[in-house]
Amino acid sequence: MSADEAEIRQLVATWMTASKAGDTATVLSLMSDDVVFLMPGRPVMRKADFAAAAQAQAAADAPEFDGTSEILEIQILGDWAFMWTKLKVVVTPPAGPSMTRAGHTLSVLKKQNGKWVLARDANMLAPVPNA
Repeated sequence: MSADEAEIRQLVATWMTASKAGDTATVLSLMSDDVVFLMPGRPVMRKADFAAAAQAQAAADAPEFDGTSEILEIQILGDWAFMWTKLKVVVTPPAGPSMTRAGHTLSVLKKQNGKWVLARDANMLAPVPNA
């Protein structure tokens, strides 16, 4: 495994750990300033939108997040890379049942100031019925 691939895998692990801990600052540090998130049936989300949504959740009773991310492929092309993953996210609000979404993501990363960051993300998660 190359050093770049190891760094990208660590980025994903850090993202998951920070998300579970509610550490929005760390998650935001893993994104480029021009990051774009694409999700079915929703408008494009940019970094400022992500930060505002995270801040709104923190101001209310923040839900608990859990999840797993399995990296299925990473391809590195100079200062750009792409990966696709199998992702499962469980969101548990303070009052109410958990919601699970699962599916795949296709992410584009770029090396910025010597560090890999997320630049584009197509998130194709769909609701999973609770058992």
